[in-house]
Amino acid sequence: MDCIFCKIINGDIPSSKVYEDEHVYAFKDINPEAPVHVLIVPRQHVESIAHIDDSHLSLIGHIHKVAKHLAEEAGVDESGYRLLTNIGKNGGQSVFHLHYHLLGGRQLKWPPG
Repeated sequence: MDCIFCKIINGDIPSSKVYEDEHVYAFKDINPEAPVHVLIVPRQHVESIAHIDDSHLSLIGHIHKVAKHLAEEAGVDESGYRLLTNIGKNGGQSVFHLHYHLLGGRQLKWPPG
């Protein structure tokens, strides 16, 4: 599989890891859009939210729990942050491996783009 996130998770491509466990890998985005910009990626290759089923429900819950933990560690839990995933080409997805962006550390605008 030629997936950049799978290669990062496997250690074939370097990253600035901030968290890992048996289900997810999180690292700093190389082109940050905010002072805090972390990508949270499941180790299991799932293309996007459009491709999940009941077998992924605990994984999605775990990702959200990790996001809460990372927001606390980054010190943005009280000031606020954004957790988002892009789905499909028109949704802005550029890497077709499910991932969440954790953004914070500044006032975020709405709508995002």
